[in-house]
Amino acid sequence: MDASAVRERAADLPREPGVYQFLDGDVVLYVGKAVDLRDRVPSYADPRSARVARMVERADALDFAVTDTETQALLLEANLIKRLNPRFNVRLKDDKSYPLVQLTDHAVPRIQVTRDPDQAATVFGPFTDKGRVETVVKAIRETYGLRGCSDHKYEGRDRPCLDYEMGLCSAPCTGEIAPEAYREDVESAVRFFEGETGALADPLRREMETAAQAREFERAANLRDRLDAVESFHGAGAEAISDRSDERAVDVLGAAVEGEAAVVARLHSEGGQLVDRSRHSLDAPEAADRVAEVLSAFLVQYYAERDLPDAVLLSERPADEDVVEWLAAEGVSVRVPGAGREAKLVDLALKNARSGPTRRDELAALADALGVNRPERIEGFDVSHAGGKQVVGSNVCFVDGSAETADYRRKKLTDRNDDYANMRELIRWRAERGVEGRDDRPAPDLLLVDGGDGQLGAATDALREVDWDVPAVALAKEEELVITPDGVRRWDDDAPHLHLLQRVRDEAHRFAVQYHQTLRDDVSTVLDDVPGVGPETRRRLLRRFGSVENVRAAGESDLLDVPGVGEATASALNERL
Repeated sequence: MDASAVRERAADLPREPGVYQFLDGDVVLYVGKAVDLRDRVPSYADPRSARVARMVERADALDFAVTDTETQALLLEANLIKRLNPRFNVRLKDDKSYPLVQLTDHAVPRIQVTRDPDQAATVFGPFTDKGRVETVVKAIRETYGLRGCSDHKYEGRDRPCLDYEMGLCSAPCTGEIAPEAYREDVESAVRFFEGETGALADPLRREMETAAQAREFERAANLRDRLDAVESFHGAGAEAISDRSDERAVDVLGAAVEGEAAVVARLHSEGGQLVDRSRHSLDAPEAADRVAEVLSAFLVQYYAERDLPDAVLLSERPADEDVVEWLAAEGVSVRVPGAGREAKLVDLALKNARSGPTRRDELAALADALGVNRPERIEGFDVSHAGGKQVVGSNVCFVDGSAETADYRRKKLTDRNDDYANMRELIRWRAERGVEGRDDRPAPDLLLVDGGDGQLGAATDALREVDWDVPAVALAKEEELVITPDGVRRWDDDAPHLHLLQRVRDEAHRFAVQYHQTLRDDVSTVLDDVPGVGPETRRRLLRRFGSVENVRAAGESDLLDVPGVGEATASALNERL
């Protein structure tokens, strides 16, 4: 868009609060909020930075949504940034810094230490000491026999596994324990994580005393160490954080920015005691080189979906005064302490923000672990289908550790129920376009396929046939094993380079499933047959809701928020879908 196009589009906008989106086709480049949409958008005709100028030049359309209040616009902007992942916004990434304990939503729950819990699981944490958590979970399994195996390994067994022989599981899979008794053991574990230390400490103490009386001193010593970990589990990290009796929950935030990457460290207290620490990575485009701007983005995006604390202590005042006003309206005290205990806590948060792995470390670690050149550009691939029907492939791209959505591609593949052949066709399609110069994207430094040894074999066969010299690896979901042509690698759960591959793999899977669902729902027929819905309105509906299924689930008021959809069209959509 040029300056005149921006001004022309802005003249049609209402004088109301809301959010606006700059678009490149169906890709959202930037999301912003405004107290007055018509006043705010014209400023992009004369961009205030090189980054904004590039964004406006790349955009070919502008969309908007009106809200009732400025606060609604603030929160809607945060939700859209999180959902759409626009390239030119400061974006909060999912925090996977600390482990959680989950009990899965299963008739026979599995206990597991994880950084990515199931949506329906019962979750405890996060915890700051992974070693302590693993010690406690092992003690729970030895005391109560809770299973640790995956659902795939649990189903269809005819005899107990080695965990049963080692005393780590009561083998509910083969009926060695009654379902009612297993549920009681699960409840005992839940009571422990909810704060009843004796639920685990008491049986451990009795076992330790029995071992000592039997002169099994080595076993008694091991049980003593385990008991120490259990008894200190709920009291770990109790550090004074505030003297204000009226502020039960306080968060301390420190931010560090390096290039286009930023980290916000958060210290959290309850009742004057420090109970949690976490670090959060953000994408911070080059103009966002000030900590104040990063803190503004973090405050809204993080707390939009979480309970607000009574107070927030910051290393700098947020750049966006709307954020401060929103917090004040919600009863949150925002302070930038200059001295005293609170200032020391902010300094501690800053030290946390400036330490630990950054995205550059992820890429360097991945290069070292795989023995390849630094993979600045990674392309991920996955296949989705329903019993061999509507087979599609996805090709996503990450540059310097961040999703480059403009370089995403998708491909309709031959209908067949053969995942290996499907992957071979998808990789061959990408390789041929790369070799023949028909793809306008740069060649990747690394290919990642979603799957195991079979999918990787199919991918390398395709690369060999086309003679495209690009390294390829696979990431298997079941146990998060990295498959390479040289063998299988098992990396630590908290390895930053594993997290990077997981992000690429998960995005390739999401993009493939989304395309498959679009074809399965027969978009062109279902929506185009609705009176009042033309190609442009159909694109707006799908851009707003993501799929026909989401359009079907939307209420009439949500449909009316889409430009071009009036009451008659909304009614027709509800009737037809």
